[in-house]
Amino acid sequence: MSTAAAHLPSPTEAQQAQEALRALSSIKQRGPRSLQVVKNRNENVTVTVPKEAFDLFLEILGHLANGTAVNIVPVHAELTTQQAADMLNVSRPFLVNLLESGAIPHRKVGTHRRVLMADLIAFKQADDDKRKAVLDELAAQAQQHGLGY
Repeated sequence: MSTAAAHLPSPTEAQQAQEALRALSSIKQRGPRSLQVVKNRNENVTVTVPKEAFDLFLEILGHLANGTAVNIVPVHAELTTQQAADMLNVSRPFLVNLLESGAIPHRKVGTHRRVLMADLIAFKQADDDKRKAVLDELAAQAQQHGLGY
């Protein structure tokens, strides 16, 4: 993962992102994502963007338009415990406990632990699924008891 600091967009950049998002959002529902890019005054270049990349670009523009910094991490990246904790929005000691309990796979490089981004995503998805199941169960119990949920 890049150690470069995330760059918060300036108000001008956020406005530009918002305008670009508005202009490109209408393309989202259409078929192929062929775009014309103005290379210079006399030359346009047509590029075809894969749907996944285009959708990700729109998501990035949305975050920038809201003034939020964006970091892109490839799934095969190895993260430090601090980077992994930041991704899960937990403290580093809490993450280390998860690693030591076997909840998230990791490896050691000397005395340092490394976590694959793919393993972190899998853990987060499983945790989100468990949380949703518990909330569904609570809602079902509330309905059974006539609590209005």
